[in-house]
Amino acid sequence: MKKKNLGLVFVLLLIVIMVGTYVKQEIEDNEAISEQSVGYEVDLEKKEGLQKGQTAPDFTLTTLAGEEVTLSELQGKKVVLNFWATWCPPCKAEMPHMQDYYEKYADKDNVEIVAVNLTYSNKPVEKVQQFVDSFELTFPILLEEKESVSKTYEILSIPSTFIIDTEGKIQHQILGPLNQSTLREYVIGID
Repeated sequence: MKKKNLGLVFVLLLIVIMVGTYVKQEIEDNEAISEQSVGYEVDLEKKEGLQKGQTAPDFTLTTLAGEEVTLSELQGKKVVLNFWATWCPPCKAEMPHMQDYYEKYADKDNVEIVAVNLTYSNKPVEKVQQFVDSFELTFPILLEEKESVSKTYEILSIPSTFIIDTEGKIQHQILGPLNQSTLREYVIGID
């Protein structure tokens, strides 16, 4: 009987050691995954991309007035980056709200609205100018004459708007039209 009990104790001891080893290995694996995830998040913030906290992809486009605007040169200001087209009914509905917001709050909120017109789908450029004149828009209208920036920003529907903080990092992406108060809420909610 003693041999039987001794054998049972030995088997139980082996089981305890195996379970302990397994649990220890699982804890170490989870810690390693957590450390990798933390490192990934840090890298994510430094990387250029479209996710919240990533640096907005840089670009340079020309305005209707022929001036070049480079997104990264706007750092220090919040940026409302809007993609639109003249043929888009929701874009037409949104533009008066953007203009009102720009007139009332651009200085106060330290913000620049940059409206990228998908000109490659709006030929000729005169249509864009007529649109801008009819809505009396005073913020920069950039012309994307070749599909490039909208591809980089993965624009599938318009209007699409990115809210970028003073460090050039994306904080929000909004699909569909914005009104003045919603736009202001997004802008004042970031640094």
